[in-house]
Amino acid sequence: MTVGSIASNAYGQFRATNDVDLVLAIESGDAPRFSEVFPPEEFYCPPPDIIQTEAARAERGHFKLIHHETGFKADVYVAGRDALQRWAFEHCREIRVDDIDVWVAPPEYVIIGKREFYQEGRSEKHLRDIRGMLAVTDVDRSFLETEIARCGLADVWRKCSDFSDDGCDRFFP
Repeated sequence: MTVGSIASNAYGQFRATNDVDLVLAIESGDAPRFSEVFPPEEFYCPPPDIIQTEAARAERGHFKLIHHETGFKADVYVAGRDALQRWAFEHCREIRVDDIDVWVAPPEYVIIGKREFYQEGRSEKHLRDIRGMLAVTDVDRSFLETEIARCGLADVWRKCSDFSDDGCDRFFP
């Protein structure tokens, strides 16, 4: 499923991006297939042993794919054993983007992920993405508040409501 800026673009306001963030449910035995799907003459793809190592992580498994000709990059996050991630896979949505059908994580999951990345790096783009999504997409407020509290992101959540001029505070006062 697609997450990150592509997902927030689908649910909110457009922002240019040079990559795609994906969450893939893979097993370590799937690693050799990547070189078939992403041939080395066209893509940088890590060796199968690196993909196997990342797939074996309980959480935060990650690797990159890069298209040689365009430089377009995919950050691949390996699905872990997290209950929220399982929920997101069960609730992802098929959305048509530029004549391509894309499986996109539910907006609540994207918002929580953006909040986590904001907390880690303090990049304002994540807060702008959240505000853009909240401005045009209905979300399950109760679910969000419960998950935000469970993930310890309440302080970051208040940061979003500090932007009263964009309407964010009407969703989360």
